[in-house]
Amino acid sequence: MSESEPEHPDVRENRGAIPEAGALGRWVDRGGLVFAAGIVVAMLILIQEVVLRYVFNDPTIWAHETTVFLCGVAFVYGGLYCAARDSHIRVVLVYDTLGPRMRRLFDIAISAVCAVASAFFAWAAWLMVSRAAFAPDGAIRLERSGSAWNPPYPGLVKIFLLLVMAALAVQFVVLAWNHARGRR
Repeated sequence: MSESEPEHPDVRENRGAIPEAGALGRWVDRGGLVFAAGIVVAMLILIQEVVLRYVFNDPTIWAHETTVFLCGVAFVYGGLYCAARDSHIRVVLVYDTLGPRMRRLFDIAISAVCAVASAFFAWAAWLMVSRAAFAPDGAIRLERSGSAWNPPYPGLVKIFLLLVMAALAVQFVVLAWNHARGRR
């Protein structure tokens, strides 16, 4: 697009978290770089594993589980990241036909419903964490993979999911509140 062409009003440049996401959204947006780097690290680990396995016939026992863990936490974080940036997938058949006032009401209602849903998912994640992170006597004992290497990645992913779902519920409350106030 040239300098003289006006930007379409429905097209928003990639500028980070939307203003309605507040400080939490800005923090989540900056944190996205950490998880993007994790995906790059996972790719490097896989390249190393291919070389070790097929060139030197000496594979590792940790590469597969580590890359699954790194990619898994990145995808979990991606939901929170997209909510803060308002870049999630949505069906806009009705939304795009609405005027600004009705869009604002829809934004409030959608954010409130998503906050409740995220809170329920956080509760479900807590139920998983209570079994994956604590022994029956209350001692901390992370669930392990059961492989030859046996890292605590399953327990860590479940704890991370709980934290992200709780943060997502808070993020949607912030969005609903700021949409209701008409804050930009």
